[in-house]
Amino acid sequence: MSDGFRITRLAGVTARLVAHDWPFARDHEAEIAEHWQARRARSPGMFDGTVLLARAWSVADGIARVDLFAARYSSFIAYRDRGRTEAGVVNAFAAIVPGSLDGGVLLGAMGTHTANAGQLYFPCGTPDLDDVRGETVDLAGSAARELAEETGLALPADAATDWVLLAGEGQLAFLRPVRFPETADALCARIEAHRRREAEPELAGIHVARAADGPEATRMPGFVRAYLADAFAV
Repeated sequence: MSDGFRITRLAGVTARLVAHDWPFARDHEAEIAEHWQARRARSPGMFDGTVLLARAWSVADGIARVDLFAARYSSFIAYRDRGRTEAGVVNAFAAIVPGSLDGGVLLGAMGTHTANAGQLYFPCGTPDLDDVRGETVDLAGSAARELAEETGLALPADAATDWVLLAGEGQLAFLRPVRFPETADALCARIEAHRRREAEPELAGIHVARAADGPEATRMPGFVRAYLADAFAV
């Protein structure tokens, strides 16, 4: 355990799309709509699309298996913000953890138009229907897509395929650490050039972590702090 999160190293992750009648979304429509309007007033760029949430998961023989179902983003945000009152439904997502040649770990500062404005995250997003391949949900592809969209970086051809799962606080964070063959300064310059080309960049900036307890730690969600504490301890 680290910072309230259970850490499990994995050889692989498989996910599938299943049908699920979510009682929270069905029984709290008015509350969800009101909450969404309040959140939109603070962050007008938020979009109420379809996201995939987890209703069941397990780990056996180093492989994580996850069942995901489709839900409106507004329902997820209301559920998350009220403290995840329904057991069994969690936010499962995948992310690349970009590491540099000189030992830094890169995090993005979320833009003001996002639901997590100002926080420092690994490039990631809640999986959606673009990640569905038949009955399979491609979490590895989701992580690579988010990395490319937010930073302009593509995975090195020899990138490691192992995962680290952090489970806690209503989240399943499937993190794939990848070491890039460039220094942190070089990677930051590439990401900044990508940001300048974007009409509405997802990230407001980039941060390089070299320790788990730096001055920016208060801007990191729990799973990020827990991962860094474990990674830098090793």
